[in-house]
Formats: sequence, structure tokens, C-alpha cells
Amino acid sequence: MPTGKKIEKGSNLKSKRSREMKEVKKSGEIKGELEVQGNLILTGNLKVEKWIEVSGYIDCAGYSIKAGSSIKACSWIKAGDSIKAGSSIKAGSSIKAGSSIKAGSWIEAGDSIEAGDSIEAGDSILAQLWIKCKTTLEAGIYIFAGVKTWSELQDGDDLIECGELKGGEIKFGTLKELGLSDEVKKKNPKEIEIDGAKYRLVD
Repeated sequence: MPTGKKIEKGSNLKSKRSREMKEVKKSGEIKGELEVQGNLILTGNLKVEKWIEVSGYIDCAGYSIKAGSSIKACSWIKAGDSIKAGSSIKAGSSIKAGSSIKAGSWIEAGDSIEAGDSIEAGDSILAQLWIKCKTTLEAGIYIFAGVKTWSELQDGDDLIECGELKGGEIKFGTLKELGLSDEVKKKNPKEIEIDGAKYRLVD
């Protein structure tokens, strides 16, 4: 192996390449699927009937993005509002939303995952760095954070920070629950299941 050369993190290399790609601007509703060879830039809320696949990054600005199936970007995904997919959400780098991130199946990021509201996945959530959300964090199966492959873990790299862990087993990472505000608690009341029936807990 050649010496004296710096090994660069894979997601950084992808970000550099994506900056050189063409920009494709979209908004509104799209039937079928959306495939973009370049970077996807939203000029309004975007809803795609099937899947979204982008070879660069997805910049939603202050808007939301929604796909009936999966959302995949080789670089990062960033939205000022929500990111929602009926199936999976995958980014080669980070995933960040000003509001919620929700996937019917799994969420995977080659960097960090961050939401200004909640993060929810029907199956598992995996981030090679930290996971942070202001309100509830929920997975149907497992949660992994700090699964870093390019260097040793630093303080905070495996942090899982949320208002409340609503579901999912922490398989890798350090959980830190900050608590929920009274306003959020009213919007998201706790539930218990007894003999198949769900009941809301009242303080």
C-alpha cells in the first residue's frame, strides 16, 4: 500500500463528486418513479408515486419529499421539512430533516441522521455516525449508531440522542434521552397493549 497519502472518508469523496454533477429541479407530484443522474434540487414539495434514486445529493431546501416506495441518494439528503418513504431511505452520506424522517422499512446513512422532530422506521435504523432527533425515536427491530468503518470512534460518534425512545432495541450506540415537552406528550400519548387491544395512558 502506498505510504504518505491520506485516506479520505468515503462520504466526503462522494460529496466532492456530487458538487460537480448537474442539477435537476423538481416539485409537485410525479407518477411512476424518479431517477436523476446528478443532484436533485426541490423548488417545492415533491411527491413521487414509486421510488426516487439520485446519483448525487438531494437538497429539499425548506420543502418536504415523499416517495411511495424508496428514496436513495449516493450522497446526502437534506430537507427543511419532512422526509418520508413507504419503504426505505438510504443516503451515502448524512440524512437531515427540519421535521420528521419516516420509512415503512429501514433507514440507513453513511454518516449521521438528524431530525428536528421524530425518526421512525418499520424495521431498523443504521447510521455510521450519530443519530439525533428532538422528539421520539422508533424502530420496529434494531437501532445502530456509530458503526464507523474509516477510523476509530471519537466521543459522540455513537450517540443516540432523542426526546424519548419509543421502540427498537439498541444494538450499537449510546442512548441519551432528553425527555419530551408537555406539548409533545399531548400529541404523542403513550400506549400499552393488553390482549391485542391498545390503550392510551393518561397522567
